[in-house]
Amino acid sequence: MSQDTINALVSPEGSLEILSNQEVARLKDRSEGGLYRLFRQCALAVLNTGVETDDCKDLMEIHSDFDVRLVPQPRGLKLELINAPANAFVDGEMMRAIREHLFSVLRDIVYSHSIPTAIAGFRRDDPDDITNLTFHILRNARVLQAGRTPDMVVCWGGHSISREEYVYSKDVGHELGLRGLSICTGCGPGAMKGPMKGATIGHAKQRVKNGRYIGITEPGIIGAEAPNPIVNELVIMPDIEKRLEAFVRAGHGIIVFPGGVGTAEEILYLLGILLHPDNANLPFPVVFTGRKENAGYFQMIDEFIRNALGEEATSKYEIIIDDPVRVAQTMKKGIAEVETFRRSNQDAYYFNWMMKIDPVFQMPFEPTHESMLALELHRNQPTHMLAANLRKAFSGIVAGNVKEQGIRQVQEKGPFEIAGDPVLLKPLEALLTAFVEQNRMKLPGSSAYRPSYRIVQREGA
Repeated sequence: MSQDTINALVSPEGSLEILSNQEVARLKDRSEGGLYRLFRQCALAVLNTGVETDDCKDLMEIHSDFDVRLVPQPRGLKLELINAPANAFVDGEMMRAIREHLFSVLRDIVYSHSIPTAIAGFRRDDPDDITNLTFHILRNARVLQAGRTPDMVVCWGGHSISREEYVYSKDVGHELGLRGLSICTGCGPGAMKGPMKGATIGHAKQRVKNGRYIGITEPGIIGAEAPNPIVNELVIMPDIEKRLEAFVRAGHGIIVFPGGVGTAEEILYLLGILLHPDNANLPFPVVFTGRKENAGYFQMIDEFIRNALGEEATSKYEIIIDDPVRVAQTMKKGIAEVETFRRSNQDAYYFNWMMKIDPVFQMPFEPTHESMLALELHRNQPTHMLAANLRKAFSGIVAGNVKEQGIRQVQEKGPFEIAGDPVLLKPLEALLTAFVEQNRMKLPGSSAYRPSYRIVQREGA
């Protein structure tokens, strides 16, 4: 072990206090179909809150002797932690926020794996069932609050950003907080932490006592992006597709800060949805923003989108450079339009039921060397479908960069290969090269980045 560890018996904190015998059995089950390994992985990530890492595989190997066990009690349950990271404790007592996150992990893993069997006729490939599952998980986590007017700003951006970019994201969060807006991010460091930290100060100045700092993650990514300490509502979705759907269903507007392939994946997912004909008149404010030094970055992103998806895609967002006040004002105005639209259409404030999400964005994509090479990356398809396939390409690169299973595949078989129309792939390769040169693929100070991908010429092209 490279750090001190602690053994502890931990009581629940606000999320899940009782389990059925069947749920206990599944959580203890160490076989392929059991939940033990998944629970252990997510629990370990939560216990490493505040520790900067972006390699889930490395985290699991460093803490190979960590274990978590369920201890049934007459009035509930406790968790026994063996060789838990000492940084999660103060004077031998686990920090309350980490304890909340630990039992949020337990709550969401148990619920997301039990609800499909509890709903009669549930199908994992049915779009309505997938949306309902997303709704149920968010409701069970108490993220969805009836009677609350729209105020949720989703902030996307890289975990690997410069100090100056982090400060800018914090300034934007401060302006959002001054206007009473809540923050939802992917829960990790960098551009996911900055807006939350800024908003806490803005909320304090305005005496906002119910400020919300929601972190939405998924098992494959939580080890690389452990929850930052400001998150006060943590949700673990079953996979990246349901995580992304949760963002756009529960959020009322989105701000995008500079980032790498994960941020590009999120942008393409969002634009693919907004470009669907059924969403043409759906108000949903989207702002790309950064420091004046980031102007070139967003010009590069804008040109890539324009080349791949066309002019209509660029009309779905606004680029605001070096102006946190204007970003917050734009978002506040846009969310007011969302509120008016939903009221007039009798749609819920807390969950965007009217948004059309094509099934191609909902079905889980499993990055393998075969599936990555088979992606349809050409313009002979509807624009929102091209966005979906490009999103999968970026998702595969994310997996190869930071997810345990993806990292192992790349180590065993070499980089994922990406093929398609050269008119699309040349700008894609240039964008990825820029991400590498700007150190947006790995955390600053980590070992040199070894690409998890390779652009190739498809046979017969």
